[in-house]
Amino acid sequence: MKPSVLALIPARGGSKSVPRKNIKPIAGKPLIAWTIEQAEAAETISRVVVSTEDAEIARIARRYGAEVLDRPAALAKDDTDTLDVMQHAVRELRPDVLVLLQCTSPIRRPGLIDRCVKRFLAEKADSLATVFPDHSYEYGVEMPRRQDIKPRLIDTGNIYIMRCDLLRKGDRYGRKIVRVETSREEAAEIDEPFDFWLAEKILLERPPETWQNPTS
Repeated sequence: MKPSVLALIPARGGSKSVPRKNIKPIAGKPLIAWTIEQAEAAETISRVVVSTEDAEIARIARRYGAEVLDRPAALAKDDTDTLDVMQHAVRELRPDVLVLLQCTSPIRRPGLIDRCVKRFLAEKADSLATVFPDHSYEYGVEMPRRQDIKPRLIDTGNIYIMRCDLLRKGDRYGRKIVRVETSREEAAEIDEPFDFWLAEKILLERPPETWQNPTS
């Protein structure tokens, strides 16, 4: 039987670095709208749900076609763990697979979500995350040539996929972890005003066909 795949978009109202970040306009639409539309376009997604405690975010989410899961205020604090938010959604909606899509990573080429879900299912993974190879080093401690650096596959924050039976037990990783390398553009995360500016530049001026995956 085909598994139920839930795209969960967490979007609380509080944000200190960029106030009202999740619904702040970027490249012509609210930030959250980019992720909702990408999830809605994915063939492998059964439901697209925004988890929020904020009435304005809920209204905008519905306008762009998402369902809304009312999040308890206790799960919308600065120190709330995303695992608790995911477990709340799993308890309420009972999917088989959860795809976590964060508003703060609005840059995804068409088909990326489907590619990740299909690989997750095909490899019978416990969890999957998008990554990008990082060639950085600490100045003064080591000074290698870039081509000699063995890159670390850093978490981009763009797409996470997890088995819900493991999430119910408090395990978001499991034993079999799959990593999908993405382009540098798709590794952009919005945490502060500069990130917001950069993401908007990419969305407006760099079409997906110009992006290159690290392995290409």
